[in-house]
Amino acid sequence: MTYLPSTTADPGTDMGPVAQVITPDGERVADAKLEPWLHEVDDDLLVGLYRDMVRTRRLDREGVALQRQGQLGLWAPCEGQEAVQIGTARALRAADFVFPSYRESGVQLVRGATPTQLIQVWRGEEQSMGDPFARNTAGPQIIIGAQTLHAVGYAMGLQRMPAGDDGPRDDVAVTYFGDGASSQGDVSEAMVFAASYGAPVVFVCSNNQWAISEPVTVQSRTPLADRAPAFGIPSLRVDGNDVLACYGAMRWALERARSGAGPAYIEAVTYRMGPHTTADDPTRYRDAAELEVWRGRDPLSRVQTLLQARGALDDTLAADIAADADRLAAEVRAVCLGHRTRDPLTVFDEVYAEPHSGLERQRRAYTAYLDGFEEDAR
Repeated sequence: MTYLPSTTADPGTDMGPVAQVITPDGERVADAKLEPWLHEVDDDLLVGLYRDMVRTRRLDREGVALQRQGQLGLWAPCEGQEAVQIGTARALRAADFVFPSYRESGVQLVRGATPTQLIQVWRGEEQSMGDPFARNTAGPQIIIGAQTLHAVGYAMGLQRMPAGDDGPRDDVAVTYFGDGASSQGDVSEAMVFAASYGAPVVFVCSNNQWAISEPVTVQSRTPLADRAPAFGIPSLRVDGNDVLACYGAMRWALERARSGAGPAYIEAVTYRMGPHTTADDPTRYRDAAELEVWRGRDPLSRVQTLLQARGALDDTLAADIAADADRLAAEVRAVCLGHRTRDPLTVFDEVYAEPHSGLERQRRAYTAYLDGFEEDAR
């Protein structure tokens, strides 16, 4: 069993014991559990991980700005959590299927989501995120923890798929959720099924310290990684602001699932730098000094420092990466500002093959409701 026992950590000051290979100062250090999964990492891969993290942060800030300007209904910021999202997602194969929560913008980017798809979901548009099988990635799940059950169900389906010409399938299902979701019954039920049936699924818990306004120390007296072994699932607890630690942990978990050994669990200890969503005000429950502690553990700056020390990131490449991120943000903004929402009454279209009186009554009632806004405006 590959498992790191640890003690309760104060989210404001101490991460507790975690596996780490890039320190906050940008120094590359060795970790006995992760090194076997990092021997193929070179500067090109590290630059690619850094580029994806920069793009994710730029997208995230643009999403927040668009919501503040009234162009999006909501946005769930992920600033500070780029390393866990990019590190784990980049370790996946295209055939693996991902079941994310609403905060995994970086995972969606890695899995090929377009600006239109990213925008549609936060405008509540029809067919948001498109066909999930085109990218083997489900749309963002708003119901807390529900995606873990979906992932385990999919993984159990993989177990029942007939072997192909190349032998049995070794695709894996992956699900992402936060520390708050770990308190939901859905997550526990998903882990029971995964362990009982040896399902090829990886659980990635992004422990960002806050479930809206409740700190993780209120939810659990021990680290969240300690829970998984009780279900019979081995776990790793890693520095979620260390992209290489997250990449290595994911490779370990995926290999376990692909080999038929069953599920694995990763707790990535990170921090939500912004609000829970743009409807939240974290200053009401969070100390500003705590934010500064975690700002010193920024996932982007440590990779930048490491790459510069290796001579793999000069000013020209850094400018190219920044320009790439700006192009993404500009495209997202253009798509958002140019998008036109369908007429509200079209929600009744194609609900039934044939019209019926109940649907018509609902249409009339909804029409009257919408007309009321016009009267208020007058």
